[in-house]
Amino acid sequence: MYLYATNLKEQYSYIQIVKERGYDILLLDGIIDTHFINTLEQKLEKSTFTRVDADTVDKLIRKEDAMPSKLNEDQQKSLKELMEKQVDTKTYSIAFESLSEKDSPLLITQPEFMRRMKDMSVMGGGMAYMNELPDHFNLIVNTNHPLIGKLLLEPDGGKQASTIKQLFDLALLAQGLLKGKELAEFITRSTELIT
Repeated sequence: MYLYATNLKEQYSYIQIVKERGYDILLLDGIIDTHFINTLEQKLEKSTFTRVDADTVDKLIRKEDAMPSKLNEDQQKSLKELMEKQVDTKTYSIAFESLSEKDSPLLITQPEFMRRMKDMSVMGGGMAYMNELPDHFNLIVNTNHPLIGKLLLEPDGGKQASTIKQLFDLALLAQGLLKGKELAEFITRSTELIT
């Protein structure tokens, strides 16, 4: 498996996480690199190329020893119900993973296949219909992050909801998906939290 990035600035945080774990990343930022990757995968049958932000690093690079989760199934179910009130579930699929405590509390990824097909459709090649499909992302909840554990213990429902919204907006911001009205609201909310 080969991990690659297409934009050093936009994927910086994902690149850093992978580098901290000791892995190398290819920079494939050319116009035809999406087609080049597909050609390489066909020629090198046992090789796959995955963009660094396509999933969590633990899923990109599978290891035998899985990290235990700090949340049990009932806690995850309760948290999922809380998050579904704050997140558009048509665009985001909520999944729970036991990641490092140092990783972000929420991460947004886009499945490699879907993202690659959309990238190729922009360039043409008979796949223009792919660009018209709605975007779909995975919202990964880090069950080992201290803030996620605190969410379940928070007795104030309003504070719980605003914390989820803030964490979600931070995950959107990390992927460059927070724009327009949502970005303005995030800035206002962040300023209020500081003052």
